Amino acid sequence: MSVAVAGRDGAAEHHVIIGGGLAAARAAEGMRAAGFTGQLSIVAGEDEYPYIRPPLSKEYLSGSAERASIFVHDAAWYAEHDVRVLRGRTAVAVTLADQVVSLDGGDVLHYDRLLIASGARSRRYPGPGAELDGVHHLRTVGESEALAAALAPGGKRVVIIGSGWIGLEVAAAARGYGNTVTVLGRESVPLENVVGPEIGAVFDALHRANGVGLRNAAGVSGIEGGVGERAGVVSGVRLSDGELLQADLVVVGIGALPNVELAEAAGLALDNGILVDEGFRSSHPGVFAVGDVANVFHPVLGSHLRVEHWATAKDAGFAAGESMAGRATSYEQIPYFYTDQFDLGMEYSGYGIWAADAELVVRGNLAEREFIAFWLRADRVVAGMNVNVWDVNETVQALIRSAEPVDAARLADPAVPLAALLGARPSGAVR
Repeated sequence: MSVAVAGRDGAAEHHVIIGGGLAAARAAEGMRAAGFTGQLSIVAGEDEYPYIRPPLSKEYLSGSAERASIFVHDAAWYAEHDVRVLRGRTAVAVTLADQVVSLDGGDVLHYDRLLIASGARSRRYPGPGAELDGVHHLRTVGESEALAAALAPGGKRVVIIGSGWIGLEVAAAARGYGNTVTVLGRESVPLENVVGPEIGAVFDALHRANGVGLRNAAGVSGIEGGVGERAGVVSGVRLSDGELLQADLVVVGIGALPNVELAEAAGLALDNGILVDEGFRSSHPGVFAVGDVANVFHPVLGSHLRVEHWATAKDAGFAAGESMAGRATSYEQIPYFYTDQFDLGMEYSGYGIWAADAELVVRGNLAEREFIAFWLRADRVVAGMNVNVWDVNETVQALIRSAEPVDAARLADPAVPLAALLGARPSGAVR
């Protein structure tokens, strides 16, 4: 039986969004804000209303936030804005020629414009033992709840494979529940490939000070299970040097992969995600993409950029909705993300692709974990991170947008107000 929709018989247009995350919900907001009055459907995939993912490894995982706090809107909002959310329904195919989205169970949705916001999925551990009971990944609300239930009694031996943001945030939550935690990373310090060795060392020291066992530059040869009654249940992680780390549960946090399968099968252009322009338009007319799955052309960079952070989903999702509704859109926001681990709070803004080989300038004290770090390329700020220093992110972003060179010595000097380095303050980013 086909799902009944308008838009194919001369009635109101029908726009369809594939995806149940923040980008999808914000796109619906953007479309309505830009004046789209036609039918609007979200194919959510999971049996949930669209929700926000960062709390799944932070507040919700640690038990300090209620379940209701993860949702972008409550059910009433979707009813009030005439947005149909197909919860528990999955898009299985897109037929571009017929402008049809096929759903599980044989239903179809005809669309006039389509937005793919299908997000990304956790990268699975590729070695032996990945399917053992007690091996966890963290991407969905269900996975967060299962992991919290496993961690909450405390007293367990937890081994985390991966020392990126997810691995470190899970480590902090696991320690909060009273577990013994070991984090395995491939680099010399956590986050080295993201923020460099100096800032990575700050996170290394933070976790060691809070009782986390860090094994840097560690290789993993497999996840092992128990014997007898414990057969099929995780019992440890074997390192490449032969050492076995005993484990009651294992968390794999080794990155994510964009969910491009629908787009690939449909014939859309791909390159590290779905290729779209600055208005989120794909290689096929009437089809847009946004969020973790989209590789968006960024006018400032002059190249495409795929970002897996909530702020991009929030801002780009809204802008994509505006674009779908016909509003001229050029998305130029600076990527932003944050983390909370133990007593450390951090905000990061900037272009990681430019910061990778840039000069690091620090204002404040790394050892005391209270500082602002800047990355300079040709004397211009291309990224900034404030750690336990607040109410400065807007100024950091203004410095990044500015075309003016800055003096590294003045940038590092806490006696010089950051705003004094701006000169003529640049205007905000244009959607």
